[in-house]
Amino acid sequence: MTNSYLDLVKQTFNFPQEGIEVEDGCLYFNGLDLMSLIRKYGTPLKLSYLPKIGMQIKKAKQMFQAAFKRYKYEGKYFYCYCTKSSHFSFVVEEALKHDIHLETSYAYDIDIIKKLYARKKITKDTYIICNGFKQKTYTRRIAQLLNAGFHNVIPILDNKDELKEYAHSVKVPFKLGIRVAAEEEPTFPFYTSRLGIRAKDILEFYVDRIEGYESKFQLKMLHIFLNKGIKDDIYYWSELNKVINLYCQLKKICPELDSINIGGGFPIKHSLGFEYDYQFMINEIVRNIKEACKKARVPMPHIFTEFGSFTVGESMAHIFSVIGQKVQNDREIWYMIDSSFITTLPDTWGIGEKFLMLPVNKWDQEYQRVFLGGITCDSNDYYDSEEHINEVFLPRINGNEEPLYVGFFHTGAYQDQISGYGGIKHCLIPSPKHVIVGYDKNGKLTDWLYAKQQTAQSMLKILGYNGR
Repeated sequence: MTNSYLDLVKQTFNFPQEGIEVEDGCLYFNGLDLMSLIRKYGTPLKLSYLPKIGMQIKKAKQMFQAAFKRYKYEGKYFYCYCTKSSHFSFVVEEALKHDIHLETSYAYDIDIIKKLYARKKITKDTYIICNGFKQKTYTRRIAQLLNAGFHNVIPILDNKDELKEYAHSVKVPFKLGIRVAAEEEPTFPFYTSRLGIRAKDILEFYVDRIEGYESKFQLKMLHIFLNKGIKDDIYYWSELNKVINLYCQLKKICPELDSINIGGGFPIKHSLGFEYDYQFMINEIVRNIKEACKKARVPMPHIFTEFGSFTVGESMAHIFSVIGQKVQNDREIWYMIDSSFITTLPDTWGIGEKFLMLPVNKWDQEYQRVFLGGITCDSNDYYDSEEHINEVFLPRINGNEEPLYVGFFHTGAYQDQISGYGGIKHCLIPSPKHVIVGYDKNGKLTDWLYAKQQTAQSMLKILGYNGR
């Protein structure tokens, strides 16, 4: 009986799997020879496989098309990419090759929209769904787009006062959406999402503030997003049906309302044991919306989604070398990598996220239980559990062989932004201005500006939108 790493994986999971296979003891990722790339570029290595983005978009579109056909659904489907998952120009432009739309989260996103339009990557017909709690820097940029003829820009109202900003600054008729504040799961420390308007307030808000102003703005979309994602459980279906029922009520007094945006939340594979029936979930979403509308005798809405992680997450991998082995006691063997989890894969320590972790080489060698350590001096810079077996098993190594290379796969969403890659931030929130207070040469306490607030242009340069 052999005890190779490949034997362990085959005994534990169905293997090989889509995008993950082994040839001659080495791992291939979407058909790519990873060892060839490692020998060419070295490690640590971050790899983006752009064709996967289009594959994911095509998969979702086909599944919604199948569900629409099955249930004879009368609305249309619109796929939006959630830019906050990855703002890089090569990611966004790759996604836009597949006839999609965009969702934004912060003011600087609008600067990206302008760059994309200048490059002819989008048109004024492209839907731009503007989400988030909006400061004036954001609402003013949205107004600029609307006044410039981007007629499918839809600001999603996060609170009642937001409408005042557009009513004052937008000079043309425009479309509106409302985000419905979701009730959180019982495990959350609060009951209702901080984002959106309470469902019980929306009907009154529409009658008081929107109805009768159709020549200026029209309510076109209801929006919902659940933190836990799209899952087959009572909580998800309960919250979704609240929004569907609210749509049916509003539609009877608001004929312009024609869309429901279910946000994002499709999971991606973070383990070889991952199982999720995408088609079943899409079928049930479509069926629930149709049945509610049929019962209420109102037209079926168009369905928008805002998939971020699903779009880009599975397109990236991080690869490290094991540069040392440390035996600290009778039970703990450490493999030290040539990077840091805190700086490179911050979700692993920040929220305990588990990624698909596999060796790149040595699959034909025996394995052992190990801990993975980063090279910082921080005690939290480690990775010690795999999602399904709660342990990390990797091939054995010794100092006289080719190094062991370890890959973390499907890391394409959020890691760069959260780690502050090059100076970018989550949702493109800028670094604040920095004021220093200290004593001058005369011993008098004084203050001075050390750094200004980060600008949109500095971020766009990092993301690849300037200089081309």
